Amino acid sequence: MALTTFGAIMGFAAGMVRRGEEIYRGAVQSAKDPALRDALQDLLAEEAKNHTLMETARREHVTEMILEPITGLRQEDYEVEVEVPEGAGDADLLKIALSLEEKEMKYFSDCSAKIPLPEVARIFRKVVRKKEFNLKRLRDLR
Repeated sequence: MALTTFGAIMGFAAGMVRRGEEIYRGAVQSAKDPALRDALQDLLAEEAKNHTLMETARREHVTEMILEPITGLRQEDYEVEVEVPEGAGDADLLKIALSLEEKEMKYFSDCSAKIPLPEVARIFRKVVRKKEFNLKRLRDLR
């Protein structure tokens, strides 16, 4: 399904980070390595902040919403179909976290180039920078 409006993009963003929260909550409980557990806990907290940020941005900018259609974004390209399997090891959890952060970074990066509201595009670019930092931190755990 195409994400062609500001509301659709923001709604998908909020849902994506909410899903990330759920995934990280399960991963934190399963992690054995303290460094990985700390990283996952930080990612969980960041996803909660991002969820609030997306909801606030959508609410605050709805009056500025430009009705021009937005093209080139498809929900299928960014959906996260990840579950933390029962008994997942630390290597599996790290792989899941890397995958999630990469997918979210791509979404926020792609959207920041297409959203016609500079304030929201700036928020998305800020999230991308955090995701870049998170990916480096996770890769260092390998």
